[in-house]
Amino acid sequence: MEQKRPSIPMQVQAFRRRHWRPSWPWTVAAALVALLLIWLVSRWPGQSTPQTSAPVSETQVAGPPWQMGNPEGRFTLTLYADLECPFCRSYFPVLKRWVAGNADVALQWHHLPLAAHEPAASAEARLAECAGQASGHAAFWQAVEWVYAHTRSDGQGLPEDLRYPDLTPPIEQCIASERPDAAIRAQTAEATNSGVTATPSLRLHDRETGKAILLQGPIEGDALLSAMDMLAARDPAATPTSEMPADVVGDMPR
Repeated sequence: MEQKRPSIPMQVQAFRRRHWRPSWPWTVAAALVALLLIWLVSRWPGQSTPQTSAPVSETQVAGPPWQMGNPEGRFTLTLYADLECPFCRSYFPVLKRWVAGNADVALQWHHLPLAAHEPAASAEARLAECAGQASGHAAFWQAVEWVYAHTRSDGQGLPEDLRYPDLTPPIEQCIASERPDAAIRAQTAEATNSGVTATPSLRLHDRETGKAILLQGPIEGDALLSAMDMLAARDPAATPTSEMPADVVGDMPR
């Protein structure tokens, strides 16, 4: 004779349904945990994740020396300049155009504020140096061009009511610190120890042969090309780091 199972009270059945049925907050939590695990696995070392590298120009912010042109070029042309020097002021745009037309040359700035042009020369050098430290090479050269476009030269400096248009809080903080002074003093001392006392002066260095020549004055493009040919000529008797005398320029075609 078939026996009947004892019936479960309705309230107990209702309790079991409420107890085992997952509520929606737990479902959402489980989904979030699953997404988190997927994200962690995708970031685990050894897994290939697509990455975009920053442009070279953005990764080369640190300086000095500040450069323009081709940093991988064979020749490095160092310009010893004073931002209050009137000859530098007129020569700089000419030299910039020449460098832009010569893919084998990188132009490099070297601070040399002259005592006769102080304190304006160092103040302007600090502005350019801080612009470079804040935003890189292009910002440095932009500040140089702006100073040359507005300075009264010969130590008279910039007009008192004139403010650099791209002055940012990082540049202002840099100017207020001693950070730019170290670079300016070091470059000035290096120039003096190398016998450079006038601006503009140029030092052309051949990275391939190791030879260099010091040129004084606003040297024209043809003379610079002649100097490049001279440095490129391999002379077994010349030492790799020999510094050619500046008066050699007098024999170069202009």
